[in-house]
Amino acid sequence: MAFLLVIAACGAQPDVELTSAHSTIPAAISMDHPVTPSSTFTPIPLQASSTPFICNEDWQSLPVVPVVTQAARNLYRRGLVQGNDSQAFSKIGDGEISTEWFLTVFDLGQEHYDLGNYQNLTTIIENFQGSFERRSVAARRGFNTTSILDSSAADLAFCNSGESPLSCELRIHNPSIAILSLGTNQVHRPEEFEAGMRQIIDVLISRNVLPILSTKGDNLEGDHRLNRTIACLAQEYQIPLWNFWAAIQPLPNHGLQPDQEHLTYSGANDFDDSRAMQYAWAVRNLTALQVLDEVWKGVQQ
Repeated sequence: MAFLLVIAACGAQPDVELTSAHSTIPAAISMDHPVTPSSTFTPIPLQASSTPFICNEDWQSLPVVPVVTQAARNLYRRGLVQGNDSQAFSKIGDGEISTEWFLTVFDLGQEHYDLGNYQNLTTIIENFQGSFERRSVAARRGFNTTSILDSSAADLAFCNSGESPLSCELRIHNPSIAILSLGTNQVHRPEEFEAGMRQIIDVLISRNVLPILSTKGDNLEGDHRLNRTIACLAQEYQIPLWNFWAAIQPLPNHGLQPDQEHLTYSGANDFDDSRAMQYAWAVRNLTALQVLDEVWKGVQQ
């Protein structure tokens, strides 16, 4: 049984009672059948074309774990040629990615988690050791697309004057891959969100860092507009999409606390415990590892 992670920091999400009788583990992360890529991911050119782009309207059915495209491989390989670190990834985004309970346990030792039937993920944990617990200067509670690109929001303890949090993070950590998770803080400004996401993606591509985009768990905007935008951008730029929203839909209350924003949390990262796997944070950590593993393997093919 894995050690229960107890966090008392500001913003920690308490153990919340599940509000549904639904008790099956999501099919996408079945304990007997780990996530496998789906062939439904349609390759589209890396850079936006001059012709109108029509994305997949049915983004909700996209797989949790993406198929890696040739364009993504090429981007990753260009990064290695220029010196990007193949054993480093960066977290970029808001509180859903900057929090201490997102992936950090995988740098703390095996007594802090239990991979259960997912022992194949040991390799990815070993390869990216040091990036899981590391504090990214481009990930912070309250961050949105604007602040990540704003030099006034940079941490001057690490960043140069005039340097944005994003540019600072890429300089000091030199990642080959970046997990980008944003949206909740801009649900009322969808146009601003898309424009900002494009700028962030363009910066990452210009540095030959492969972005992994993530859909968010909530639907605070009411029409899933931001998640659709995220999925469309992943397809347009032909970069990996971690469809996290789809992973938590089978969970009680779709993995959300009563405020319909924060993810359910038990403190356990025990992937062999059926009860722990009814909480969204356990699913988030497992599927993040699976996506990172699939992308890392895929870019080496």
